[in-house]
Amino acid sequence: MAKIDPSTLKITDMRFADIDGAPKRCTLIKLYTNQGLIGYGEVRDASSRTYAAMLKSRILGENPCNVDKIFRRIKQFGGHSRQAGGVCGIEVALWDLAGKAWGVPVWQLLGGKFRDRVRIYCDTDSEGGGRDMGKALRERMAQGYTFLKMDLGIELLMGKEGCLSAPLGFLEKMREYRKTVFTTPHGSIDPRAMRGEAYDLFNTAHGFTGIHLTEKGLDCLEQYMADVRAEVGYEIPIAIDHLGHIPLEDCIKLAKRLEKYNLAWMEDPVPWQLTDQYRRLAEATTVPIGTGEDIYLKENFLPLLKSGGLAVVHPDVLTAGGILETHKIGDMAEDYGVQMSIHMAESPVACMAAVHVAAATRNFMSLEVHSVDVPWWEDLAAGLPKPLIRNGYIDVPDAPGLGIEALNEELIREKLHADFPEAWAPTDEWDKEWANDRQWS
Repeated sequence: MAKIDPSTLKITDMRFADIDGAPKRCTLIKLYTNQGLIGYGEVRDASSRTYAAMLKSRILGENPCNVDKIFRRIKQFGGHSRQAGGVCGIEVALWDLAGKAWGVPVWQLLGGKFRDRVRIYCDTDSEGGGRDMGKALRERMAQGYTFLKMDLGIELLMGKEGCLSAPLGFLEKMREYRKTVFTTPHGSIDPRAMRGEAYDLFNTAHGFTGIHLTEKGLDCLEQYMADVRAEVGYEIPIAIDHLGHIPLEDCIKLAKRLEKYNLAWMEDPVPWQLTDQYRRLAEATTVPIGTGEDIYLKENFLPLLKSGGLAVVHPDVLTAGGILETHKIGDMAEDYGVQMSIHMAESPVACMAAVHVAAATRNFMSLEVHSVDVPWWEDLAAGLPKPLIRNGYIDVPDAPGLGIEALNEELIREKLHADFPEAWAPTDEWDKEWANDRQWS
């Protein structure tokens, strides 16, 4: 390839490929330039390419090395959770291009690294009881993982009589609609589950469902956790997730029951916006509390950090604002004595973006990989070491940009989502999208 001139580099195109089952639907991004460089990005899992496509006209002709300038131009179009996916995916691709243009890894552009390898934890699924989950986690430990996470919540109680109370018929309706949600082994969401009554049901916040844990339900969850610890011991950290949509008071009851099991953190117990509820929960238990995967931009983490309600901040690079914003969130959390781990349930593109953030952020603890059981996952990207995860860690790359030389186009074509059967199709219809974006007069 001819020598790159970073000063004259321009964005010329943006295209997409949607793959399925990695572990969910993932929208991969390519940013093309006038000098042949291609930058790789990704819209957050289970989101929409439209969040990125609508921004194409606002970045065409720009120098991708001006990452922060472009981010500040487009960040007004992001929102919390999946609505941030377009802004963040583009930001990741910009860093990849900047690193490639200047010939340095992204972590170097962030100021250098604190570590040469990044600790991985893998969210673990298991059928059956606590002993079964414990055995599944023990298998992770045998593979070299030094940090664990598992689900512990009302899903485990749905088939058990007398463990949950709710308005009559509500739980039955939840079970009925849940059958349509997960249609692949790795959790892609069926669009039918996000329409009509099902949409309203799954978008009812925790405190408004009317679901409560009974004493029998609390006994069952405590016994499940005790059985897990009996299998894996007490020395390895275990975080818990997916409590279910139960109100704060039930979270407090459950947390008190679980204190003796030495949890790393309890994740997303209530909606992140309810700062005071996080403070009340943290004051009521010694279980560390964590949240953050659905929060967009550093300023929206600040109320939680100031409240003292968090022990762990847990952003997703593809929601938080991208690579630099996540790095800033980690630094801000450190000022409040809060540890950072990183949520990640996407392809190796998002994974490597998170690896660079983790390498460059001092108070980082662990990075989630949700695809350990997807055999083809790491084959999506070329240029990375194989296996990518070695003894529970990913080595921080020294190659330029994200460290990804190319994407595996044959595998991408094989894994394309049925609704988007062509990879990297032209997106000319978005070239002239325009509005007066100014938010002040």
